[in-house]
Amino acid sequence: MAQQEMKFYGIPASITLAQGILESGMGYGRLAVEGNNHFGIKCHTEWNGKRIYHDDDEKGECFRVYTNAEDSFTDHSLFLRDRSRYAFLFDLKNTNYKAWAKGLKKAGYATDPKYPDKLISLIERFDLTRFDKKYRMAEKPQKNIQPPYIHTVQKGDTLYSVSKQYNIPMERIIEANNIQNQTIYLGQSLNIPSNP
Repeated sequence: MAQQEMKFYGIPASITLAQGILESGMGYGRLAVEGNNHFGIKCHTEWNGKRIYHDDDEKGECFRVYTNAEDSFTDHSLFLRDRSRYAFLFDLKNTNYKAWAKGLKKAGYATDPKYPDKLISLIERFDLTRFDKKYRMAEKPQKNIQPPYIHTVQKGDTLYSVSKQYNIPMERIIEANNIQNQTIYLGQSLNIPSNP
């Protein structure tokens, strides 16, 4: 998932993985287990989905709940891409995980002053840069490229009807979402890749 997000958005997979490991307590934290929230992303005003309340910087803070881990990874990418305070990160090389780690702290992603050191330590301890290599980009991702849309499956939707709605081949939707046996379910969030 982190590699796919790197391919779409240019965020180093090593950074995404290190943040996920740290923020979710290796996947065992309450937000990850009960809310599929692997990055500790809070509700903020624009969030209309399900919520979970958890003590963080303050008592009983609101965090986003996702249908599955994939949605959490995609929302993490969109969270970074769509907020102007993180825009400078996308001018960094996606091979420079140390600059990304320090940049996330500088932009206010976390309040912990040791946040960059913790990310860097995880990346080096688990050799997470190996996940960057497959999708290392020669150029910076273009900012004017449309990201995949998120389509929430409604009653009556089929892969065929969704592919026709977005004018995208069914195979691309299946590939972008790792769909098995062409099965989708009510309420599922589907990444709809932009047409090249």
